[in-house]
Amino acid sequence: MRAAAAAAGTALQGLFAVYKPPGMHWRAVRDTVERHLIKGLNSLQRPEPRQQICFQPTVSEKEETGKELTLTVSRVPMLADHPLVSGPVFTELKIGVGDHLDMQSSGVFVLGVGYGTKLLRKWYNAHLTKAYTVTGLFGKATDDFSDTGKLIERSTFDHVTQEKLERIVSVIQGSNHKALLQWANLDLKTQESYELAVKGLIRPMNKSPPLITAVRCLRFEPPEFQLEIHCLHENQQYLRKIVHEIGLELKTTAVCSQVRRVRDGVFVLDDALLRTEWDLPNIQRAILQAKQKVEAELHNSFAHLNARVDGEREQI
Repeated sequence: MRAAAAAAGTALQGLFAVYKPPGMHWRAVRDTVERHLIKGLNSLQRPEPRQQICFQPTVSEKEETGKELTLTVSRVPMLADHPLVSGPVFTELKIGVGDHLDMQSSGVFVLGVGYGTKLLRKWYNAHLTKAYTVTGLFGKATDDFSDTGKLIERSTFDHVTQEKLERIVSVIQGSNHKALLQWANLDLKTQESYELAVKGLIRPMNKSPPLITAVRCLRFEPPEFQLEIHCLHENQQYLRKIVHEIGLELKTTAVCSQVRRVRDGVFVLDDALLRTEWDLPNIQRAILQAKQKVEAELHNSFAHLNARVDGEREQI
C-alpha cells in the first residue's frame, strides 16, 4: 500500500486549477480538495501483508511421556501491516493556493500540491495577468459596491448609452496603460516597449498597485452591463470599486453583481475542475496536462524579467 500510495503521491507534483463556486471560502475549497485527495490515496489497493516466521506452541499426546509441548514453525501475516494497526498512509497533504478569490467571487482558482507549492511562489513573482468578467447594475449604490450591500442611494440611468460607457472604459484603459509603463520602467517610444506590448509581456518589475491592462464592454442591457477586465495585482473588491466609479463618471450609480475570474496566467475556464471533479484521478490528469504550459510560461516570463534586469545593470 505504501509503495502504491507513494507512486500516486509522486504524480501529485505541480499546479492545477479548480472552479471556485460563489459563496464558498477559498480555504474551504483548499480543504475540500485535500480531503478528497487523501481519501483517494488511502483507498488505493493494499498489497498482501508481509509474512513473518512464527514459532507456535502445540501440545501433543504421547503414551510414554504424556502431554508434550512442541514448537511448530509457520508463516503468518505481520500485524504491523494490518490497516487497523498501521492506519491510513496519508493524513495530510502539502497544498498551497494561488491568488485568492473572495467569498462572493467565482472562477479559476489555482492550487499547488507537492512541489507545486514552490511553483506558486514563482507564479506570483512572474506577475502574470488575470482576466475577469464583471457584471454591473446601474441605478443604485451600496456601502460595499456589491448588489448585496447596504443600500445608500438610488438614481436614474436613462441617459446612459453604450457609447458613453465605452468612452469611460477607454479612459480607464488609457490611464492604466500609462501607469503600467511607469511601473515596468519602459519608455513608450522605444522599440523594446513596442515589441513587449505586441507580445503581451509588459509587466511591472516589482509589486505594484492594481493595474488594468485591458478592458472592454461585453454586454450593455440596462440596467445590466458586463465588462471583461484584464489586470495585475488586483483583488475582487478593487474590481467592484471600478464598477462603482464607472457609475459616478456616467452621472449615475452602479453596483457589482458578479465577479468571475476566467483566466489566471495559462489557466482558463476549460482547465478548471468542477466540484464533482475534485478527486485523485482528475487532479492527477489536470497536473499532467498543465505541466508543459506552466513550465513554458514561467520560463518565458523570467527570461524576459532577467533580460530587463541585465539591461538596466549595463546602463548603470
